[in-house]
Amino acid sequence: MMQNAYFLSLENMSDGTNVPFDHVLNNLAFNEQGLIPVITQDASTHAVLMMAWMNKASLVKTLDEQRMVYWSRSRETFWRKGESSGNTQQLVSLSVDCDGDALLCQVVQTGAACHTGRANCFYLDVDYTHAKVYVRGDASI
Repeated sequence: MMQNAYFLSLENMSDGTNVPFDHVLNNLAFNEQGLIPVITQDASTHAVLMMAWMNKASLVKTLDEQRMVYWSRSRETFWRKGESSGNTQQLVSLSVDCDGDALLCQVVQTGAACHTGRANCFYLDVDYTHAKVYVRGDASI
């Protein structure tokens, strides 16, 4: 894959250089469905909580509302984390990776991040030496 020329142009900028947000937003590498992957991380523990998707509009809503607003591929609508469960994610920071094709959001997580009731969505540990997968952690549901 060819690296995005816009993000390539940012590589040698000095720390602290300001870049207009709309330039970054307009150069993000959204996929064919208009989506970009988002890794969500606990701001205090740095544990990876989940991976989801955003489109341009949900990204803007996330920044405006300061809470995580993803794009639900199955429902084809906005998904405000915790809207029905109460397990919310307040945005602390948002970073763009060096290629402009992934986002990292740090959040304050209230309640479980995973729909299973677990603290995060990464509870299946692969033991490749024994060709097994182990379930880690207790679900509260």
